[in-house]
Amino acid sequence: MDSWTTQLNFIIQASKQNLPFTFKFVAIFWCIHLINVLMRNRLSIAGIFPRHPFGLTGIICAPFLHANWGHLFFNTVPLFILANLVLIYGRVEFYQVTAIIIVLGGLATWVLGRKAIHLGASGLIMGYWGFLLLQSYYHPSILAVFVGVICLYYLGGLFLSLFPSGKGVSWESHVFGFLAGMVAVQLVTLPAFQNI
Repeated sequence: MDSWTTQLNFIIQASKQNLPFTFKFVAIFWCIHLINVLMRNRLSIAGIFPRHPFGLTGIICAPFLHANWGHLFFNTVPLFILANLVLIYGRVEFYQVTAIIIVLGGLATWVLGRKAIHLGASGLIMGYWGFLLLQSYYHPSILAVFVGVICLYYLGGLFLSLFPSGKGVSWESHVFGFLAGMVAVQLVTLPAFQNI
């Protein structure tokens, strides 16, 4: 029981310490969207356009671009929560997981996605969610299980994003982001405290 209490306290303290970084990280998305709005959405062309050479730039750019303020707003809350939870494992690990999700998820969307411009942070969000859930399954430390339960309890509705819904929703980036998060579990070596 003491071990569970220790881990819960660790998660709370780590989350608090990471709040300034998480705010700055999410602020990047808002600043880029503001610039895009001021440019009359000209940056949106830098989204992922499947199987077109020009669309390759979208692999890196697409997660930071959003169709409108509503799109950005609804991505902000889960992005903030999940990024903060991934940061519990460490700043370097956060960068590694983020890079893997953006590159692999974006590349898969470019290869297999519908002919449309895919943009938004939802693929990254699903990648973080997949990473945290699969981390608790493949490496069931107390820390990983705690985080996995938090993800399921508060953000379980994200599961529905893995299925086709509306015309303007890139469910492909959701699926490939999630799968990229699963890959990140295998590729990123986490700190020793994960085994506590």
